[in-house]
Formats: sequence, C-alpha cells, structure tokens
Amino acid sequence: MTPIIETERLILRHINPETDFEGWAEMMADPDTMRYLSGDALNRALAWRNMCLVIGHQQVRGYSFFSVIEKTTKAWVGRVGPWAPEGWVQPEIGWAIHPAHTRKGYATEAGAGCIKYAFETLGWREVAHVIHHENVASMKTAEKLGSCKIKDLEGIPGVTDAPCFLYGQKR
Repeated sequence: MTPIIETERLILRHINPETDFEGWAEMMADPDTMRYLSGDALNRALAWRNMCLVIGHQQVRGYSFFSVIEKTTKAWVGRVGPWAPEGWVQPEIGWAIHPAHTRKGYATEAGAGCIKYAFETLGWREVAHVIHHENVASMKTAEKLGSCKIKDLEGIPGVTDAPCFLYGQKR
C-alpha cells in the first residue's frame, strides 16, 4: 500500500486488514496496552471489530489512524494518526504501539509526522491528545511532541468514565 507519511524509521499507511490484523489483534489483546485505551484487552473478534471501526472512520471522515510499519523489518508497529469520532472532545492525534515495539520512540516519531500531516494536509488549526490520567508514558510522548496539558476531562462520553487529560497544541 502507498505510504502516506514517511519518517526516518517508519512508514505510515492506510490499514490493510490482510497484512495488519495479526499485529493489531496481538496489541489489542495485551492488557498493559489496553488499560489506557478501553480498559479491557480485546479478543480476536473484538479486535477485528475495532480495526473495522477505524477503517470506517477513514471512509466517513477522510482520515483515521494509520498502520505504522518499521522500514527495516517491515514489522507492524502499531496505529497512530488523526481521530475524531462523534462525541470526541476535539480532533486528536492518537497512538497505540504493539508491546514488542514500545520504548523505541516510535509513538513520538509517528506522532510528529501525523501532527505535520494534520496541520499541512488536513488544515487543522490545533491538535489534541486524550490521555488517561495514569498514562505517564503518553503524557511524556505528548510533551515531546510539543503539546501541553490543557484541561482535565471527566471521561469520554460513551467510551470511558476514567478521568483523562486533554493535551494539545496550536499550529
């Protein structure tokens, strides 16, 4: 599939269920990864539905999370990108990295490419990141991307009751 964004080590492209689902399902089944996303690890059937939801978001909004591919190994690293479902506090750049690829700076590298894409291609004037109160790693990633804490959120309607922070930056 055609790259949308390329960074030094990564290719970000549209999601391909045929090649990306195994990595996606592994990531979504990992309790440590999911504790800050939905709270619960997902079985394969729910991971498939989640992937289809993201692909549907692309169809409806014209943008969505990208699959992140490591250039050297062609490994599926995670999903990062623009996201704004109905009821969301504001459009955001979000990330989730497969546990085999955490702590390598991939969320920051892909996130920076996606922020540039949101500003230059999508015409966004600001970006946000909705981050669970206990997700220190994502807070540090947001700060590395140049975002700062804007406000507290009392959960996300229809998604979680867990308290979150809204981080963000203007163009």
